[in-house]
Amino acid sequence: MAEMELLDSARHAGLRVSTKPDATRHFVQLVAEEFLPAALHYPILFARHPETGDLYPGALMGLVPDENLCLTTNAILAGYRPADLERQGFYVSGENIAIDPTHPALAQMEGDPIFESDGGAAPALRRVQGALRRLHVGLPETEQFIARLLEHKLVEPIDLNFQFDNGESLRLDALYTISLDALHGLPDEAAQALFRSGDLQLIYAITGSVRHIPFLARRRNDRLSGLVR
Repeated sequence: MAEMELLDSARHAGLRVSTKPDATRHFVQLVAEEFLPAALHYPILFARHPETGDLYPGALMGLVPDENLCLTTNAILAGYRPADLERQGFYVSGENIAIDPTHPALAQMEGDPIFESDGGAAPALRRVQGALRRLHVGLPETEQFIARLLEHKLVEPIDLNFQFDNGESLRLDALYTISLDALHGLPDEAAQALFRSGDLQLIYAITGSVRHIPFLARRRNDRLSGLVR
């Protein structure tokens, strides 16, 4: 990663942020606060962090790396845009915001301006600020949510196998979901605790979101057949 720069309205007056890197994001990390809006548009599954092995939730937007099947013909997301996409190229540095000037979202002369002509925050920067706040607060809350799922042994692997019209077969491993069988087998006291904490609403949002997986398969099949880009 390039050396970070603290965001400065004078130094970065002409900076713009682009959504183009969305096209290469096939699994986008989420925090618990995002489950309800994200579940309306994407499958929410769990993956393991490559360095720590810890589970983390994300929106599945493509079936292979560098593929986003949820973009419209204008190359934008029609549905909810997760905070981890909004903040691409931006990071928290103490009480300030830092940027990676070489990040693909910033290293181009297109997109939305970060600053207004008077140096004030433009709408794009306000969205970034909101996304960074959401992640800062939401990451520890989400870790606690996952810890409760694991405590009740509610997480299970999900095997995804696809066969496409061009003969390609695809299998996705190392993804996880929540077991409704395990959930419904919990003692009443444990189920009531999940309900009162708000976890139960999030659990049903996650399990219901898997209905979007066939959409991704159809989109990839159409792309392989040349019917969509």
